[in-house]
Amino acid sequence: MSGLDSLCTLLCVATALTGCRPGGQTPAQFDGDQALFYVKTQVEFGPRVPNTEGHRLAGDWILELLRERADSVEVQTFTHVTVDGDTLQLRNFLARFLTRRPDRVLFVAHWDTRPTADAEADPGRRQLPIPGANDGASGVAILIGVADQLRAEPPAFGVDLLVVDGEDYGDWSAYKDVLLGSRYFAANLPEGYPPLFGVLFDIVGDANPKFPREWNSMARAPEVVERVWRRAGDLGWGRYFLNQTGRAVTDDH
Repeated sequence: MSGLDSLCTLLCVATALTGCRPGGQTPAQFDGDQALFYVKTQVEFGPRVPNTEGHRLAGDWILELLRERADSVEVQTFTHVTVDGDTLQLRNFLARFLTRRPDRVLFVAHWDTRPTADAEADPGRRQLPIPGANDGASGVAILIGVADQLRAEPPAFGVDLLVVDGEDYGDWSAYKDVLLGSRYFAANLPEGYPPLFGVLFDIVGDANPKFPREWNSMARAPEVVERVWRRAGDLGWGRYFLNQTGRAVTDDH
């Protein structure tokens, strides 16, 4: 299964979860070339590290696409002072469909990229920024692809697409300067905002994807995991959505 097929699979599962097809029908097929275009365009901006030109340009591009598709888009602009004393300029984007519906679901992805490839096998490359095709761009491509479908065919209930910033900036070993956008959103929710459930898409463009049931999600929201994996099975993708619990992952969820 190619990375493009992986994106299309996740896109179809995501759209199926919005209930935009009546009577349990198979969701509309996504344009795989368009999904890949969304990934490539983000990478062409260069690393999307906060406070860089590539980060600003990519954010403006994402915001423009969401405004063209959603019923409304809210921008959360905020700053974060790092442990080293640097001030990061950050933005979250919340694209909303059927804004007046009280019953809502939330999809999340982060759009920033890590400033250093500290997990790189080659020591000479560990101080370079990552291109972020999989870690960042693939999740954003999912959300924009969902927005494409929801513009063409409105969902059965309210849908919110949250694109968060500053997920991957700092030190994961100490949990410093990471998960900035999702933490800010959680502390500054829209008034009266209680989504029925949320699904995070991150690092979902692998060439040979295998998605076990993530441990933290099973511990905290097992009914949501069951809904997603059951729907994937109904669509014939059980070989990718594995019926087993994987390791715990610290991420925006």
